[in-house]
Amino acid sequence: MTTTTRTPTRKRSQRAPMDSMRRTALIVGALFVITYITSIAAKFSLYPPFLENADYIVSEGEDTRVLWGAFSEMILIIANIGTAVALYPVLKRRFPALSLGFVAARIMESVFIAVGILSVLTVVTMRQDSSGADSATLSTVGEAFVTLQEWTFNLGPGFVVGVGNGILLGYMMYRTGLVPRGMAMLGLVAGPLVCLSGTAVILGVIEPGSAAQILACMPEFFWELSFGVYLIVKGFRPSAITPDMVGAVPDHR
Repeated sequence: MTTTTRTPTRKRSQRAPMDSMRRTALIVGALFVITYITSIAAKFSLYPPFLENADYIVSEGEDTRVLWGAFSEMILIIANIGTAVALYPVLKRRFPALSLGFVAARIMESVFIAVGILSVLTVVTMRQDSSGADSATLSTVGEAFVTLQEWTFNLGPGFVVGVGNGILLGYMMYRTGLVPRGMAMLGLVAGPLVCLSGTAVILGVIEPGSAAQILACMPEFFWELSFGVYLIVKGFRPSAITPDMVGAVPDHR
């Protein structure tokens, strides 16, 4: 008599999809933290010699410091787009149009940042290569590029961020419950505040960088930071938009 022993079929790990979502959350969270660090470093630590001196092009300058600021913003652009690309496969399951709108908003924000970088690099290059040129003319050109760089900040991080990171991302996070809804509500409040303050700057109602604008942007500041840190530490919460998590979906009501 021959006895046949059947080898038990190895069950496919039920945690594999969860692991995939965890990796996505970790990537998105890390990229958000990178955008947070690089934007602050460029604006408040590396760019001040350029932004606070309209005659930078004819001054002694701190080119190395300013160029590091430009490099920091290049990393910012990569991280900006990376956050949208990484989130898109998750969010498109529930919000195909809005998730694409978020990608577009991040790209537009990055376009404004890129124009600002070009302004900085142009001034630095002209300052280094314009020996013997008329100082008055150079000063006028340099001031124009400094002003352009400031406006790219006002239109990109100062307005478009409110639409993309605030309103669109906050709404999608609130509806899906991928993060705590109280946190997502912060994004829904922060987005309109950024847009309103940015509009006020464009219309000349308040000054760029004024206390009113800074105060209006604080909720966005904390929304993006808390969102990134939460995804790194906790990952996405179970949600019906991720098929592998359907059985574990909590009641968010």
